[in-house]
Amino acid sequence: MINLTPAAVKAVQRFIRGSETPVLGLRLSISGGGCSGLQYGMKLETEKADDDWELDVEGVKLLVDPMTMPMIDNVTVDFIDTLTHTGFKFDNPNASSKCSCGSSFSV
Repeated sequence: MINLTPAAVKAVQRFIRGSETPVLGLRLSISGGGCSGLQYGMKLETEKADDDWELDVEGVKLLVDPMTMPMIDNVTVDFIDTLTHTGFKFDNPNASSKCSCGSSFSV
């Protein structure tokens, strides 16, 4: 299960509405990099891969590849908009450590 806060849902829906091309859903991914070794990725997606997990969370279609799913199971995604920071924030119970900026982690 992946959780989106109301602020994250609103932000994703705004990005989808503003897209110049039709959007199937939001891809969540993990790749190597960042301060702690792994980093989160988000991308508006036009098509689903055959092996993707497809989840409907609060009306937002999420696409997650099989390698990423175990690393973000039970994650909560929030959208923060303050004077000093604007963007998505991940609260991942699977992470053994994370960097101070919150954009990378390790398991």
